[in-house]
Amino acid sequence: MFIQTEETPNPNTLKFIPGAQVLEEGTAEFIDKVSARSSNLASLIFQINDVERVFLATEFVSVTKSNENNWEILKPLILTAIMDHYASGKEVIEKNQNNTNESMEEDNEVVKQIKELIDQRVRPAVAMDGGDISFCSFENGVVTLQMKGACAGCPSSTATLKMGIENMLRHYIPEVLEVKAAEL
Repeated sequence: MFIQTEETPNPNTLKFIPGAQVLEEGTAEFIDKVSARSSNLASLIFQINDVERVFLATEFVSVTKSNENNWEILKPLILTAIMDHYASGKEVIEKNQNNTNESMEEDNEVVKQIKELIDQRVRPAVAMDGGDISFCSFENGVVTLQMKGACAGCPSSTATLKMGIENMLRHYIPEVLEVKAAEL
């Protein structure tokens, strides 16, 4: 198995592209060993010291490290964990687990427009950088979004939110006054 790696705008996050499907659909983010219990792949990666976050998408895995270690040491260990997972034949995420953050509430028209713009214009670009973004809420003109994967904690994510996403949403949807990141 040949696994490609790509740098992301976040210097502490590296994108691993295994050339095989990671998830059938959607994304999943794990912030520690406990949250990764439902994922065989994420659990293997969290066995490596200094791994702080694992983000899974349909075609890639993003791994965020602490500042304590460098990629020259961690990268071969993560590549081995990914190869070991695929050699095991196990599911990436156990079937009985539900890792979606989708709200079951019925959305009003403005929220539907916000979600549609994010899904069509923002998420593909963010995915190219090894991350994802999801809608959290829209209250009093303020859109709250959650940055995931390489985008979580990335130095340029604030600029992306304010200069890119906020400007776009305000242009198309006059009800939007501000965009902010969800507090973790």
